[in-house]
Parts: sequence; C-alpha cells; structure tokens
Amino acid sequence: MKKIFTLIAFLSVAFIATAQIKDIAYYTAKAPFKMPAVPVPVFSDKIFSIKDYGAVGDGKTLNTTAFAQAIEACNKAGGGKVLVPAGKWITGPIELKANVNLHTEKNSLVQFTADRTQYPIINMSGDAKTFVVASPIYAYKADNIAITGDGAFDGAGESWRPVKKNKVTAAAWDELKKSGGVVSADGKIWWPSYDAMNGESYVASIKEKKEIKADDYIKARDFLRPYMLYFIQCKTILIEGVTLRNSPKFVFYPSRCTDLTISGISVFNEWWAQNGDGIDISACKNVVVYNSALSVGDDGICMKSSRGNKAAGEAMLQNILIANCVVYRAHGGFVIGSNTDGGMQNIYVVDCDFEGSDIGIRVKSNPGRGGLVKDIYIENIRMKNIKEEAILFTTYYEDMPAGKSAPNNNGGEAEDGKIPHFTNFHISNVVCEGAETAISMTGLPGTPVDSIYLENVNITAKKGFVSTDAKDIFMNKVVLQAAKPLFKLKNSSNILLDGKPVEE
Repeated sequence: MKKIFTLIAFLSVAFIATAQIKDIAYYTAKAPFKMPAVPVPVFSDKIFSIKDYGAVGDGKTLNTTAFAQAIEACNKAGGGKVLVPAGKWITGPIELKANVNLHTEKNSLVQFTADRTQYPIINMSGDAKTFVVASPIYAYKADNIAITGDGAFDGAGESWRPVKKNKVTAAAWDELKKSGGVVSADGKIWWPSYDAMNGESYVASIKEKKEIKADDYIKARDFLRPYMLYFIQCKTILIEGVTLRNSPKFVFYPSRCTDLTISGISVFNEWWAQNGDGIDISACKNVVVYNSALSVGDDGICMKSSRGNKAAGEAMLQNILIANCVVYRAHGGFVIGSNTDGGMQNIYVVDCDFEGSDIGIRVKSNPGRGGLVKDIYIENIRMKNIKEEAILFTTYYEDMPAGKSAPNNNGGEAEDGKIPHFTNFHISNVVCEGAETAISMTGLPGTPVDSIYLENVNITAKKGFVSTDAKDIFMNKVVLQAAKPLFKLKNSSNILLDGKPVEE
C-alpha cells in the first residue's frame, strides 16, 4: 500500500505543480454563478504540543488522553495550534473543538488504533435516539477548525471493513481468513467479527425499542463502522496539506457544514475498500475542493444531500467549487448522489483529471432518495481509461452494501415525492480517451433527464450515446468515436447535435 500511495502522491504533486497559476480566488471569480469567497479559519499563535500532555510517538503508546487534553487546553485558551510532531502516534478517537488547528509536522503519522473497543458510542446529531460510533476524528457544531500540515492520518480501516471475495486475489483472501474474523455462509464476504456480520439485524431490533441508550449499540459497533473524518454542523473549516488514508468507511464526510475549504490533500483507500469513498460533501454550503488527489475504493469526490423528513425547499447543498483535482481509481471521478432528496444547485467542477475510474462523471439517484439537482457546471475535464461510462446519468441506481441484495425501485414511484430530477447541466471541454460507453442518460417516465448542454466534448469509447426517458439534450461540437449506431434512443425527445435531431 505504501508504494502505491507514494506513486499517487508523486503524480498528484506533478499535476498540482502545473496548476498553481490558477488559485482559488481565480476560480471563485470565474464560476458561472455567484460563488461566495469562502473564508478560512484564523487562529491565535499559541502552540500546544501533544508531547507536553504526555504523548509518546513510539508507535506503541496509546495517546488518546494526550490528544484530548491538548485540544481541550487549546480550546479553553481561546484557540491556537495543537502540534503533532514527527513520530508515530497511536490514538483512539479525536474530538476537534472550536478554534483549534490540529497541525501535523512532516514525518508525523497519526495511527488510529485497530482496537474497536476504544471507539465509544456517542450522540452527535442532537437527536436523543440517534447514536454513532465515534469517528477517528469528529466535530459537532465546532466553528473555526482546521487539520493542516505535512503529516498523515491512518484510520485502521482494515480492522473495520468487510471484504468481498470477488474483489481480492486468492492469496489476499487466504490471508484475510488467517487473520481472524468470520466468513459469510455463502463464502462470499469476510467480516472482521461475528457482531459485524450480524449487525444489520441487531440494529433493526434496537430500533423497535421505546427507549434507546448508547449501550444498546455496543454489540452493533463493529457493524456501524465510522467515517474517518466526520463533521456535523460546523462552520469555517480548513483541511490542508495532509494525507488521509485507510478509512473504516468514507474518508471525509462533512454534513450540514458551511464555509469549508479542502486544499492540497491526498486521499487513499484500497480499491476494494467497501464503501471506501474519498470526499463526500453532504448538504453543505460554500465549499471549495482544490488541488487534491484521490485514489479510493468507492466514489471519489461526491455530492450528497438528504432532507430527512423535512419538506422540500431551498437546496441543502449549494455553492460548491471543485478545481484542479485528480481522481485515479474510484467508482466515479466526480459524483452526484445517490442521496439527492435535499436538493442541489450551483456546483462548478473545473480543470480536473479522472484516470482509471469506473465512471468519469457519475450522476445517480433513485425513487425514495431523489430530489431536484440543477445548475451544475462541469468544464475542462480530461479522462482516460474509464472502465464504464464516461458520462452517466441514472435514476435507477441500486445501492449494494456488503451482504445486501438489490432493492426494488418501485417502478419509479416513491413516498414523500422523493423523485430524482436532473436538469440544467452544462458540460463542456471534455476529452475522454477510452471508455465502455461515451454517454448514458436514464430518467424516469414522468421525470426525464432534461436540459443537458454538452459542448466541445470528444470521447473515444466502444459505445456511443444511449438514452432512456431523456429530453432536451443539446450537443454542440460533440464527437463520439465509437461503434455505429452512435445513438440509441428510447422514450427520448429533442435530442439535438449541432442544432439537428440525431439519427439512430
């Protein structure tokens, strides 16, 4: 893993070095909508070294208490920098608090413990009945926070994640079985423990109780594996320079946060890491993802938005800028969904590379999790060696967690009006060298994919343009180098190429 990640880091540095001329301010001004200037946190010059609170960087000592005490002292003093010097620092979960910059020096590694009992069950949502496993790093309603520096954070993901047999080599599968854990009855999935394998049914039984406490979830802890970085309802956040790797689930999952800047980071999960997404931005506003490189086990840079039981209203995810990023191995380079019922608008993706991902631009949802997604702008994208679709829109996405079967899409119907609607997308200046399918669009009979504008797009693929339940697709200077017929249309109307209806 180290050699692979070193290569990725080297490639990302090479890519980033060519893009330094265009800074965040340039892209903010260039955005096709009114993108606000996203403020970054400001800290006092006080320094709180974790060594001063008893931390030992020997790769053996558990330093959970030292991290907690340093952060608490920094917070109570009005803020500043909590310093992680060079060394290997073993720790349990870290709670980040207001006005704290967790800063890592070069050659520092924060290694989260593989001992799952060190991760308590906590409440982070404000709902007294909702509990989660404490993430390696988490923050709740903390303003003016940062994680910066040249160090690395390792989430010990291998101790949490289930592994599908068909995703690893025979030798790797044999090593997994020797390491402990259990294998499912059908022999297809390795689980880190019996509790993890049976966690879904146990969680269902807990939810039937009238009164739920944190201790009720202890037996479900292994199943409810945490996100590596999990921020809820925080404001003015900076993640800069660090390496984030080997997460139990998603690497970074900010939810309902405002004013977030991610700059110059490297994110890595093994390609077979179950639910090993890179950066998943959920129902956030005013976000910048800049000059960063990812190679992960699921979606690369992903947008999510869920409204829960609230009525549909203003888009819960909006004003997102993604610039000068590179995604290597991933299920999708830039991704929207699958949860879109909270609504999304004003997303600008520019000057990005996707190489070796399953899908390049991936827009997905389904009835029951869908909502209005509009005003999306994607330009100056280079893709290479895409395994499936270069550009995909689908409203029939089937989520397939380990141990589950495909859900029924209910024939395009859903409760609470949670129907996916993708409209007003502008995709321009795209080059893709190699894909299975160039462009695929699948809407719903009553809610087609519509008002999609593609300009200066050149894709080499085995198959061309495929659509079902799509309308008002406007293509200008679009070249598809694929087998004929280039276009296969079903229940689709007003599909135009250079102003003329396409012919199958």
